[in-house]
Amino acid sequence: MAVSSSGIVAGLTAAALATVGYLAHQASQALPPGLGRTQTGVAPVVGVSKAPPRARKEPAALPGGSGKGARVVYSLRGDRVWLVGEDETVTRTFEVHPSTVDPAPGSYSVTSRSNAVTGSDGVPVEHVVRFTSVDDVVIGFSAAVDDSTAAPAPKVRTGGIRESREDGEAMWTFATIGRKVVVVR
Repeated sequence: MAVSSSGIVAGLTAAALATVGYLAHQASQALPPGLGRTQTGVAPVVGVSKAPPRARKEPAALPGGSGKGARVVYSLRGDRVWLVGEDETVTRTFEVHPSTVDPAPGSYSVTSRSNAVTGSDGVPVEHVVRFTSVDDVVIGFSAAVDDSTAAPAPKVRTGGIRESREDGEAMWTFATIGRKVVVVR
């Protein structure tokens, strides 16, 4: 009895589907727990944080890979600063309010300081510690004289990373000209 070409194609298709089904079943059995299949008695995770593991566990912990020796560490994602002594001891950590222009991650040095000036947003500031510039926008830490921490207007290009007056005074004392500033994500 002669077999038609459509019969051969149908037979090959059935064999291919059976093989793919078998391989898919085998692959699903080899998956690590929680990947691709529902685990019995485990609730799904909702609202998983995008923060790195260090930030979820201890947001004030000094980020790894932030250098060695006395330095200022600024986290772009965490909006936090650490003042780190020569012996790797964190002498102070505090939250800051970012500017509209961020510096690139990397290592910098304090280039200039001003005790009191008017910020690029028109707010009188004190304890200004500058460490870089981005497209003609000077980047540095400062504290508003009125201790305000309002977010800068989104369309205004500012480089002032705002801190409280108390934290600004600590930064001013610690971050002298030439002090290393490490910016991390």
